[in-house]
Amino acid sequence: MDGYDVVAYFENNAQKGTKKFETTFDEIKYAFSSKKNLEKFKVAPEKYCPQYGGWCAYALGAKNKKVDIDPETFEIRDGKLYLFYNSWGINTLKLWEKEGAESLKIKADEHWKTHP
Repeated sequence: MDGYDVVAYFENNAQKGTKKFETTFDEIKYAFSSKKNLEKFKVAPEKYCPQYGGWCAYALGAKNKKVDIDPETFEIRDGKLYLFYNSWGINTLKLWEKEGAESLKIKADEHWKTHP
């Protein structure tokens, strides 16, 4: 997550968190841009955690590979946060949409079950 505020994504805002507002959930440290967002997360952390451990949703669905993400390339779909790789002229969010997000999501869900 590179220190990005997972609650802010649900307000359509990719925003860096700060060390002032940090917590740990499932052995992962999360940073938030405000005390309000930190408190929202503490009440329902599962709601805000990114899918697939924060790995690129497209790469997991299309290739069953864990690929790093660009924290500013994301989608909220059915109330869940999906993150994507976006570098070197490859924006996997656009590929996700073009190639069929729903079918790729189904594949990614299945592939994620096989990853440690």
